[in-house]
Amino acid sequence: MVTIKDIAERAGVSRSTVSRVLNHSGYVSEDARKRVEKVIEETGYVPSEYAKSLRTKKTKVIGVILPTIQTETPSRIVTGLGRELSKHGYQILLANTDHDKEKEMEYLDLLKVRQVDGMVLIATNTEPELLQKMKKMDIPIVMIGQEAEDIVHVTYDDYHVARDLTRYFINKGHKKIAFIGVDETDRAVGYLRKKGYYDEMAAHGFPVEEEWIQQGIFDIDSGYEAMEKIMTRSQVLPTATFAVTDRLAIGAMSYLKKHGVKVPTDMAIAGIGASEISQYVDPPLMTVDYQNEKAGEEAAKQILAHINSKVFQKKIVLDYRLIERNSV
Repeated sequence: MVTIKDIAERAGVSRSTVSRVLNHSGYVSEDARKRVEKVIEETGYVPSEYAKSLRTKKTKVIGVILPTIQTETPSRIVTGLGRELSKHGYQILLANTDHDKEKEMEYLDLLKVRQVDGMVLIATNTEPELLQKMKKMDIPIVMIGQEAEDIVHVTYDDYHVARDLTRYFINKGHKKIAFIGVDETDRAVGYLRKKGYYDEMAAHGFPVEEEWIQQGIFDIDSGYEAMEKIMTRSQVLPTATFAVTDRLAIGAMSYLKKHGVKVPTDMAIAGIGASEISQYVDPPLMTVDYQNEKAGEEAAKQILAHINSKVFQKKIVLDYRLIERNSV
């Protein structure tokens, strides 16, 4: 079995030099680095992560708690996280909650027991019990998607996105705009997007019928069901629908198509998320790009800064862009 001592002897350097090369830390001359790397390649040496963790008190693992593995948003965030963390020799350990709030709490404890160096929570709620637990944990934590005081977070401007999207409909001549949302315990997607919609409608003096407001659960089927309720229960039919996710919007479009309602002639529709499938439905779905991979990268940078006792930002709000397509 090849050891660091063997590598050092063959390369003609000290063991500390080999360690600095392996850990990408400290100064090493270019000549010494090349000799060490050549010996490592020739011997096929693989460092023991367990031994390294005992020495550095770090496991080089970041725990990631995500709400689902079935939608593009968390997968894109994880892609950005993984890409940035791998640059620094870190791996990720995924924990999928399936939108179960109890599992969020359980995984916080489980990942701490696994001695991860830090955690990233792709959050769907900001309930006091969860936030208090996170604040009390003596481990670096970054939350993505929700805003919370005293917790490092990377988030989106959900309120102004909703106002901008609603205003876009209005500028296209729509006054009767329906809304498909989600449970308001998800403050970002459920509450802030709904508030933005209501406030923009009110700013233009447009009334909102009760039947125009329906709620789904982040999947295509519930978007279909929500649109069915809007179309069958409304005394006055809307001419446009704002869905808070692309999947809800695509489900709504499926209902309309099945029942002969033409998009966008009879009903304009838009979602949020810039999902890959949004450009391939007929007609292509107007949506909003939230730069999810960048969110993952930013979260990784902040948690690494925290782990390494460097300056980090408590709050990062990412930009967005409306993607205009033929569904409006």
